[in-house]
Amino acid sequence: MRKKPIINDAAVRNRYAELGVETYYRQEGGDYSNPHFPQIRELLLRNRHRIDFSRSLDFCCGSGEVSKVVLEMGHPLPLASDPFTAEAYRRNFDAECLHWSFDDVIRGNAGGGFSVVVCSFAMHLCPEKKWYPLTRQLLAMAPQLVVITPHKRPDLSGLDGVQLEFEDTWPTERGKLVFLKSYSLRSGAGESR
Repeated sequence: MRKKPIINDAAVRNRYAELGVETYYRQEGGDYSNPHFPQIRELLLRNRHRIDFSRSLDFCCGSGEVSKVVLEMGHPLPLASDPFTAEAYRRNFDAECLHWSFDDVIRGNAGGGFSVVVCSFAMHLCPEKKWYPLTRQLLAMAPQLVVITPHKRPDLSGLDGVQLEFEDTWPTERGKLVFLKSYSLRSGAGESR
């Protein structure tokens, strides 16, 4: 018998604290569902004219919240990747889900040629010391990186060669803000840090 997914954001945070993020997703990844889907949907819909979804990557896709909205807008199903929730994604979309992790992308072991990489509710879980190499690799895969996060972190605009294109927020039922930030490489940005 399958466990019911944890759908309360406080419950997810408590399980992170109890188990650690990686162990949590190893145990719960097949049943994961993001409790902030309404905010994710609203932010993507509100900014659809600013994001090219023609060939998108749903990186750290969870159970496919971003992919669902991209399809709803009439775009092709994104390529999806998540090292922990691939089972939940495949169950929801009957489509392939790759297992690229933060480290896989940093090592250059992921594809490219995307119009946008959308990373929803995951970049803040990446260790800060990895933000620069991860962001640079993601921006080598696509000219636009859209990060949706439950708080202001991470702020990638302070990284060498990375610029914030635009930002938007949408409140939860409790009034807490969910952030959408779009990044690109600064013109003429070099490869050094």
